[in-house]
Amino acid sequence: MNPAFQPTREEGLARLRAFVPRAGIAYAKSRNLDRGPGDRSNVSLLSPFLRHRLIGEDEVVRAVLSKHPISAADKFVQEVCWRTYWKGWLEQRPRVWSDFLSELTQAQANAQDDSDIARGYERAINGETGIAAFDAWARELTESGYLHNHARMWFASVWIFTLKLPWTLGADFFYRHLLDGDAASNTLSWRWVAGLHTRGKHYVARAENIRQFTEGRLDPAGELDEVPEPLDGPEPPAPTRLRPPMSVTHEEDVVLLVQEDDLTPERWPVAAERVKGVVLLPPDGSYPGLSSAVLAFRAGAMDDTAARARVAFGAPVVLSLAKPSPDEAVALCRAHGVEKLVTVQVPVGPARATYESFVAELAGSGVAAVEVRRDWDSAFWPYARAGFFKVKERIPETLERLGLL
Repeated sequence: MNPAFQPTREEGLARLRAFVPRAGIAYAKSRNLDRGPGDRSNVSLLSPFLRHRLIGEDEVVRAVLSKHPISAADKFVQEVCWRTYWKGWLEQRPRVWSDFLSELTQAQANAQDDSDIARGYERAINGETGIAAFDAWARELTESGYLHNHARMWFASVWIFTLKLPWTLGADFFYRHLLDGDAASNTLSWRWVAGLHTRGKHYVARAENIRQFTEGRLDPAGELDEVPEPLDGPEPPAPTRLRPPMSVTHEEDVVLLVQEDDLTPERWPVAAERVKGVVLLPPDGSYPGLSSAVLAFRAGAMDDTAARARVAFGAPVVLSLAKPSPDEAVALCRAHGVEKLVTVQVPVGPARATYESFVAELAGSGVAAVEVRRDWDSAFWPYARAGFFKVKERIPETLERLGLL
């Protein structure tokens, strides 16, 4: 595990406190610079903690806006909202995730049969393409579990348009190695670079842009395809309706079911004094091939969550390390006369598959699975039906409605 990212809520809050003074004009001016793994002082490094909600988007925005006016901090706030946009967009188009998995399986099969694809893929993931900039990013990703956001776009563009490799294999490579990788942000960002998210609008990595924003550290002049056509593919499906959130009253006793996409159950919209137990599902069991660093970060984050839950609720905590069985959860509910097993809405992705399998096994137990939704998601997700602009233009009024502005 990267020692720079300790998987605890305390570490996430400490990073937030350290970053807040730099979240305004300084961030806006320097955020696009990729100075390399030795200097990340111009960005927050909060993404692994936000990805698992060891810290919440509302906490981050509240802290930043307590020190900076929205006019100064708008670029950083928008970055936080981009992650929310991707989540909300995929929630309303879950087929895009299942299509990605199908296309990935096909691409992996094709690589088995096509030696050129197989060789190109191996060279790319091992940082042996001969394009020094790309190779440096590949090594940084596998060694640290992190890449600067600008480098992620450059990397994806080179992968797709210069190396001519299937975008799904690149998205899979990122997901398996990024400490902050999640189904929505990762898959949809790769689709955006390829020109599939907004048809015909792709992101092209250019050597001069890389030279400028790495301050001359990297310069792939003459090595990139800078005039590619976007990938062709079907139009994204029309958005479906969001699943309506459920609720529990402050008079109901509950057991909480915690999964890796939201690891602060003490901040869920439930009454702490009514929590009679907590069950934690193991991380991402339905997505194979995750790196040892990613698995270690997620396991550490679950351990930290279990420890905090014991303090917050003073109730029994069950942490499953293998494929979860509902038996322990049902036994815990029955021991305390609880009829509802409550979680925060599980977003589309591997954790969703694990959760749905778990819930299916609850049938006939007399325990109902209930998904509540955080106010942040309820406020922003309905706007994520088209492009990011629809979310962006609503940011001030939405933050005001949430009491953050």
